[in-house]
Amino acid sequence: MRAVGTEAADGTAGADGAGTAEPVRDRPGGLALELLVHGVGGTTPQEMLNDPRTERVSGDGTAAVHRRADDVDAEERPADYAEQPIPEAYCWSNLTSGNSARALWLLLLPFMVANLAHWARPSADPRGRAVRAHGVLVRLLSLSLTVLLVAAACQVALDLFAWQCAGTPDCSTGRDWLGFLAVDADGTGGWWSQPGRRLVVAALVPTALTVLLWWLSHRTWSAYESQPPLRRPVAEDAPEGAARPALCLPGFWYGRRLVARLRAAHTAAGLLTVAAALTAATARFDGGSGGTGALDATGLALAALIAAGAAWATYAVCRRGRKERQPDDTLDRVTVRLLPAAAGAVLALAAAHAFWSRPGWRSTGQLPGDETFAVLAVVQGTLIVALAALGVRLHRASRVPRTALAGLAPAAVAMLACGLGGLMSGGVTQWVSDRLDGSIPGPPTLLTWQASAIPVLLGIVLVVLLGLLVRVRRSGSRLVPHLHEGYAAEDADRDESRSRRIAGAIARAGVTDTAPPLVGLVAAVALALGAAAVLGTWLTGDVPGTAADGAPDVVDGLADSVQALGSWLVGFGFLLLLTTGRRAYRDASARRTIGILWDVGTFWPRAAHPFAPPCYAERAVPDLVWRMATWTHERPDGRLVISGHSQGSVLAAAAVWQLDPDTRRHVALLTYGSPLERLYGRWFPAYFGPDELASLHREVDCWRNLWRLTDPIGGPVRLPGDTAPDVDRGPLLDPLAYGRTVRQPLPAPILGHSDYQADPAFEEERSGLLARLRRGRRVPAQQGAATAGAGPGTAGAEAPGAARPRPEPPAG
Repeated sequence: MRAVGTEAADGTAGADGAGTAEPVRDRPGGLALELLVHGVGGTTPQEMLNDPRTERVSGDGTAAVHRRADDVDAEERPADYAEQPIPEAYCWSNLTSGNSARALWLLLLPFMVANLAHWARPSADPRGRAVRAHGVLVRLLSLSLTVLLVAAACQVALDLFAWQCAGTPDCSTGRDWLGFLAVDADGTGGWWSQPGRRLVVAALVPTALTVLLWWLSHRTWSAYESQPPLRRPVAEDAPEGAARPALCLPGFWYGRRLVARLRAAHTAAGLLTVAAALTAATARFDGGSGGTGALDATGLALAALIAAGAAWATYAVCRRGRKERQPDDTLDRVTVRLLPAAAGAVLALAAAHAFWSRPGWRSTGQLPGDETFAVLAVVQGTLIVALAALGVRLHRASRVPRTALAGLAPAAVAMLACGLGGLMSGGVTQWVSDRLDGSIPGPPTLLTWQASAIPVLLGIVLVVLLGLLVRVRRSGSRLVPHLHEGYAAEDADRDESRSRRIAGAIARAGVTDTAPPLVGLVAAVALALGAAAVLGTWLTGDVPGTAADGAPDVVDGLADSVQALGSWLVGFGFLLLLTTGRRAYRDASARRTIGILWDVGTFWPRAAHPFAPPCYAERAVPDLVWRMATWTHERPDGRLVISGHSQGSVLAAAAVWQLDPDTRRHVALLTYGSPLERLYGRWFPAYFGPDELASLHREVDCWRNLWRLTDPIGGPVRLPGDTAPDVDRGPLLDPLAYGRTVRQPLPAPILGHSDYQADPAFEEERSGLLARLRRGRRVPAQQGAATAGAGPGTAGAEAPGAARPRPEPPAG
């Protein structure tokens, strides 16, 4: 049995090279194509096609279509495939878990989460002002994350190393690599030891980080997202006048113009952050008694240039969002070319200004870092609150059932992105500070407060997880007494341990539906603790030590312990990130595991943050569309079924949406273990809401979806009204047999999210889709056909949900 699969489609609309659609002739016969799309984590073509001999027939080493060696020339032997489809496997796993360089993507995790906040908006008219304001807020928050990461690099390189450690003999002693920058015991040193020159050398680190982010974004765009979409006439409005689903629009998977514009703005923001750090350090000296009038005036001019560059970058981010009605391949050349170049010139001027000799300058205390991090925290908190208010407004204006967090999902996701950014920036700063000599002042006070808040947040999360564990155990216990009743009589003898294992699998699978409130709680607590950290910084000022210095001994001791634990946890988190990245760089299996995270998080295009990991769907969806369109163009009487498991079902649906309406009406879709509604419909209701999924169901020839209660990822599509039974078939029995039977002498495994093809219902649905496509018309779904899961040892077929009191599908 094939590892993934489906049957073929009757006549499908053709597309010629110019992108015109031909009418479809509904008639039986013709070759059938079975286009298989795997899910997260990927699999090999050999496993998908159940044959050790496969050949690549189209594509490259990153993503390709494979066939069995015996099927490569199938079109030349149509008689051999009169009763069976031609199976093809589309393998896309190398888009997310290929070579070792992808280990660097771990650095981009906060940017990826921030990008998700853009797509999590509630459903509303995309042309409305509120939706445009939502996009602007998310893009501004994403810009602040870039500034935060570069500011953290400046804090480590400029403040901790070049300013504090190199300027303190006790710290620089024993660190030979700092020798040419270090000062002597009397406060003097060599030519490079002047504070300004030390800072210029250290500024190479955050500058290199900014250039690295730009390079990764540019390189990944060229490698993954620059594939031009199939240019076809796709109507923007449905026949009844309602707006088309956004995923139908021709430019949805090609946003070259916006990504290039955002890349230029974020690169400029990073370079200007480094220039601001240099200028702020010199301004403190030049503005006092040690500077000259010329140097002070130059510093003011540099500050004005930095402010002007920041305003330009902010304007570039706010000015325009995505354009999806057509492929947006026109570049804003003035912004894309001049903005980064102008920021680089300002940085060069700031470096030259700092490099100027100032013989009386000594590095004492800390550079002005608290103000930078505090302002960033306040800006991010304000943007998150604004996103929350706007999300509630959009949700109330256009309510979609089961929307995650009732419109607060974008704000919660954005808060998680800021939390991850704070963990990474604070982690590296705290970890470096802990390993330098204790004679230096250390990191800014705000980072100390943030470190102290981490144990509190983790404690709350731990309590919630313990409560969730108790709930899962209770839910499983309630299911145990009746689980055996859904199986055939010969297989119905109750086994307490067997029932408990099955009930545990069902209860654990339901945990997925508790994710929205858990994410909301963590985001709310993190926002409150972040506000407390900023307030504590302002109240304590630059007083060294813990936030509770001067308080009673008990409070002071508790604060010391919390700060020390938080500092250790932040450093541990940073080390864990480095270790994971190093292991992923060396180990292909670890890289594949990390790739699963990107499979889920990088489905969406880079609409808010250009430094996020690349969107693999901007390569995979055009690949699938081109394959389906060329197949139907070459043989109008052919049949095509696209079949997707897990994340592959999302790619399959997105590709079908991109077909022209005539072709779409003659394509069959088979999904199994699909998160289309359970995850995507709840978290991204503007794109996978019930109206959008109902539109997809109306416009394809036929669609069937298989699901299990034991599956933690897949679930029913839940179409509105009476159309759901036409699509959903389930819950399938899992395991297929309750106990040992004549046909199943060994215990049947609990399959959960895998091996849907092992269920007899899978082959039935494949055959049923092919039969309907041959007839060229839609027929009612099989209501009494073999059960959603009658096992090999059962005596007959049961209707879905019959015989045993099944738990209801998870409702969230």
